Amino acid sequence: MSEGASLVEARPSSLRVWMAAIRPATLTAALAPVGVGSALAAADGVFRPLVAAAALLGAMLIQIGTNLHNDYADFEKGADTEERLGQARATQRGWLTPMQVALAAALVALLAMAVGVYLVSIGGWPIVVIGLCSLLCGWAYTGGPFPLGYVGLGDVFVLVFFGGVAVCGTYYVQALTWSTSALWASIPVGALATAILVINNLRDRHTDAEAGKRTLVVRFGERFGRAEYLVMLVVAYLIPPLAWALGFGQAGWMLSWLSAPVAWMELRTLSRSDGAALNPLLGRTARLGLLYGILFSIGALL
Repeated sequence: MSEGASLVEARPSSLRVWMAAIRPATLTAALAPVGVGSALAAADGVFRPLVAAAALLGAMLIQIGTNLHNDYADFEKGADTEERLGQARATQRGWLTPMQVALAAALVALLAMAVGVYLVSIGGWPIVVIGLCSLLCGWAYTGGPFPLGYVGLGDVFVLVFFGGVAVCGTYYVQALTWSTSALWASIPVGALATAILVINNLRDRHTDAEAGKRTLVVRFGERFGRAEYLVMLVVAYLIPPLAWALGFGQAGWMLSWLSAPVAWMELRTLSRSDGAALNPLLGRTARLGLLYGILFSIGALL
């Protein structure tokens, strides 16, 4: 019996299979920016609970749809093989067919658009632009003729969309105006989301290179990736005091520094880990981003 057949026969329960495809650990990257944007709105007296909940649901649906499409597209492009070091991908393991995953991604995108209709009724054309760009870039991350993740633009995409777009968009749809403070607050949120991707790219750099996936780590090497992770964390902790000093933030934002010891531990772990040993660090970096977002949000409300 072939190894591939053994993998198919070892199929987990349907719930576990779809959870593997959805990758719930990555959803913290959608939770943190909406939480921070909503906390800033509350601090300014414009918090709208139903709108904030819809923004959160929409962000999570876009993230889930992107994950599903990545599962499908990476398999089709040959980036996910039996040599994969990360968590099992449903399509790569033969647990789901490419068509099943592609259809699921399309269904989730339609659900996200349905939520978007409500948000557009509140926020108007800026939300149309944000929603369509988010869906398009989520698809273009691994799909289309110029996949962002394959040409080294994935880091920029995550920094912009999980930072500026998500935080500022969440604030705008509640306040119906833009905020310089929200823009500053979006930088550390986006940086920590990018740090998750950096770990993923460091772990997969060898198989990515073989598949023609030219991430920044593949282009510039392992040392660059480790330095990029450090820079993302440094940026996250420098922005609160800098924004406060320049009059664009609040002293309460410094509450996020309570997560700094966790960040230091993750940096130490990175310095002595590689390959599959980076898998735990990926999840812990995602949790760091969520912890930071929670502390930042509480600080914004003080």
